Amino acid sequence: MIYQVETMKAEEKAFDFWQDHSLRFLEMAFKPDRMERVKNPDGLGTRTGDCGDTVTFFLTVEDDRIKSASFEIRGCLNTTACANTVAELAEGRTLEEAWALSPDDIVRYLETLPEDHAHCAELAVGAFYLALADSRRRAGQASAGG
Repeated sequence: MIYQVETMKAEEKAFDFWQDHSLRFLEMAFKPDRMERVKNPDGLGTRTGDCGDTVTFFLTVEDDRIKSASFEIRGCLNTTACANTVAELAEGRTLEEAWALSPDDIVRYLETLPEDHAHCAELAVGAFYLALADSRRRAGQASAGG
């Protein structure tokens, strides 16, 4: 039996998850504070990506400002890091300001999200946008007496 062995060039090195990710990425990937289901959210949004990961956002809004953002997730650590970052950056913003969050903001904040997982940032932001839209819809119903 002949085995082919791939050799690494001198300038290449293996990716070390713990050493090669930024502290921000690691914190957002493993921080459980915002992983919770809210029973009566002011905004709710769920999105499933082509990769099969699913993110659900729950927003609590007070005086047109995001008081808290939490999420549930079925997915990889990259998606978890992205969802946690969205929640981190969204809290305290007005609803209008929150619409300005983009996948690029998430990638920049995390610093070391692998390029081939940029779709995780798009998935998290997409679920968040759905929660914002739901919050807007619910607020409109409440003001209309519904």
